[in-house]
Amino acid sequence: MRRRYLREAGDRPATTANGVHHVAFICRDVEETVRFYQEFLGFPLVEIVENRDYRGSTHFFFDIGNNNLLGFFDFPGHDHPPATETVGGVQHLALSVDARQFSAARKALDAAGVEYLGPDRGVEDSLYIRDPNGVPLELYQERLGVFDGESILPGAEPDEDGDRGTVRT
Repeated sequence: MRRRYLREAGDRPATTANGVHHVAFICRDVEETVRFYQEFLGFPLVEIVENRDYRGSTHFFFDIGNNNLLGFFDFPGHDHPPATETVGGVQHLALSVDARQFSAARKALDAAGVEYLGPDRGVEDSLYIRDPNGVPLELYQERLGVFDGESILPGAEPDEDGDRGTVRT
């Protein structure tokens, strides 16, 4: 697959998108979701409106950095099944954080008794959690456009010290 589809950096065309405006998930409880993202992860709520397509439903957004938004809807009175890992579903949403943010989130999660996985499997710069709605999240200490310490997008640079901002314990 790699040889067949992956072009060398200099041979790739420029993307036709400006970036991710927002990704939107469905939540069970607006207040619980707002508390989780603001208190544990430090993502400020920046907008909350009534859903244009469904009266009584709330659509709200968090600032997740770099002009990217994380959105949610609630649908009161609708029974939605729990989030599952399936074709077309979300395996996880990886959010780039620096070492300070990673450490602060980890401390807040520990203090509240929120379970998470990682750092593990030789990867010291990731931890995996599920939000109150079951949305799988990865907090990833890697700069945007960098993967496993290597730049994969034009202009993206790994940390100068090579450790990607990893928190050492």
